[in-house]
Formats: sequence, structure tokens, C-alpha cells
Amino acid sequence: MSQAPPAPTPGPEAKVVTVSDGVMAGTREDRSGQALQDALEAAGFAVVERSVVADGVVAVAGELARLSASFHGLVVTTGGTGFAPRDHTPEGTREVIERDAPGLAEAMRLVSPLGRLSRGVAGIRGRSIILNTPGSPKGAVECLQAVVDVLPHAIALLGDQPTRHP
Repeated sequence: MSQAPPAPTPGPEAKVVTVSDGVMAGTREDRSGQALQDALEAAGFAVVERSVVADGVVAVAGELARLSASFHGLVVTTGGTGFAPRDHTPEGTREVIERDAPGLAEAMRLVSPLGRLSRGVAGIRGRSIILNTPGSPKGAVECLQAVVDVLPHAIALLGDQPTRHP
């Protein structure tokens, strides 16, 4: 009698937040949120929630606080990291993170020459890692891919789980 193979161990959980007045108003399609979800799933993450908020410090901070409350995993934003007048995602993120993770933000900025224009930040709130990525689908995925290999280890460390250094 043969036994069924064991169920695969679920990967870390992730949530994706699109920061965009246009997507919120229904005048733009959320292509970057979908691109991030696809990239996360391809990397073994289980995307358990996606949301959309308008640009602005208060909206971003409120949504990040909600999504990271009692959550052990990754929260990734897309949009609002540039120089436009309504780009306040980093400021909203700084309102809620408890500890910076500058190495992640720096690695994401190095993926392309346009990365130098990103004001995105990365940090920790509770047992969540929060990353800001650009609003373009290509830029968001490139930035995520720059750090996705170390994120499961970092998430395990936040959960005080036994780890082996990669």
C-alpha cells in the first residue's frame, strides 16, 4: 500500500497594498498589485490579502497598521515612493514601523538606475516586514526580486523560529 506524499509546507504569508488615487477611484487598473502577487506566489509566498488605499500619509499608515496587526509575514506596498506631490508612502510607512531595515531598502534601490529615484523604506512592525516598492509593475517586481531570497529567513527570525543561516 502506498502513502500519499506529505503536503508541502506552506510558505510565508504576504499581503499586498496598492497605494494609488487612480486605482482607488476606479480610473486605473491595479497592474502592479497583481504583478507583486504573481511574483510572491512564484517565490513560494501565500498572498493572503490585497488592498488598495489612496495616496497620503494617513491612509497608508492606517492600512499598514491594520494589515500588520497580529500578522507574521510580509506586507508589500506598491506606489507612492517617488517625487510626485501625492507620493507619501514612505512617510506613512515611517509612522508605523518600529525598526528600520535599511539593507532591504538599499538593495531594492540598486536594481536599476531609476532606483535612485525611489524614496521607499523597509522596516519591521511587530512580526511583520513592511517593504515599499515603486508603482510600476516592472519596478515593483524588480525591487521585490532583489530581496525575496532573504525574506523567508527574516520572517522566521521575527517569529523567533529556529533558523539556519542561508
